[in-house]
Amino acid sequence: MEYELNTDGSGVIFKIEKRQNYISRKAPRIRGASYRGERLEQIIASNVDSLFVVGSVAEPVFNNKTIDRLLVIGESAGLSPFIIINKTDLDTDNQIDYWINIYKNTGYQVFKTSVMSGVGIQELKNQLKGKTNLFFGHSGVGKSSLLNEMYPELNLRVGGISSFTDKGTHTTVTSVMLKVEDSTFLIDTPGIREIDPFGIRKEDVGHYFIEFSEFSSECKFNTCTHYHEPNCAIIRAVEEGKISSERYESYLKILETVEEDILF
Repeated sequence: MEYELNTDGSGVIFKIEKRQNYISRKAPRIRGASYRGERLEQIIASNVDSLFVVGSVAEPVFNNKTIDRLLVIGESAGLSPFIIINKTDLDTDNQIDYWINIYKNTGYQVFKTSVMSGVGIQELKNQLKGKTNLFFGHSGVGKSSLLNEMYPELNLRVGGISSFTDKGTHTTVTSVMLKVEDSTFLIDTPGIREIDPFGIRKEDVGHYFIEFSEFSSECKFNTCTHYHEPNCAIIRAVEEGKISSERYESYLKILETVEEDILF
């Protein structure tokens, strides 16, 4: 952006540069409203260097399908997302390691963190330096708590978990970018409860599941949706255990979403 500041603190913007990238989703449904055609796009943030997809072991319970939707949004924006599994102090029997292994084997770097025990906090903080970092995840997974733990001077509001829904209560109400060190910025986003990727065609969804790329060229049809077509290399890889069935189920769920051309 090109601008000029006046002596009284006001200014004039001369030029707004093109975004390098941006993170967006379908705008949430409004209760009581009816929809015909595509929902609008809601831009979350732009010019992001690193995207951190945040989930929690519990309170709220870990949701791999939400993680996968957020990863698709990041991949479609041209980013290589990181994954944070927070509240590891609540994982008394190490069950979350099952999911961590799935994502590591897929090719993602996963951070295990806990504000209570301090596990993974410094490692995560080191990853942020010199970048514009976006934290994105469900309500209640602890995004603001993590940022406060790394940078106490932020003093961001944090909320609890609804005893009725077992979901987080909103404390961050809009995306906020904060400068914490020279050339290091954090973007704290409102917790989400509904997430659908925007502007993705069903034939493109497979491009954003990074483990598919090793096999998709072997499909019989170059427009294969990896759902019902004969001689699909992705389906075969799932059957042979080369692609996790959990990730493939997430893929099918997202495929259903983008096929919904008209919503009522």
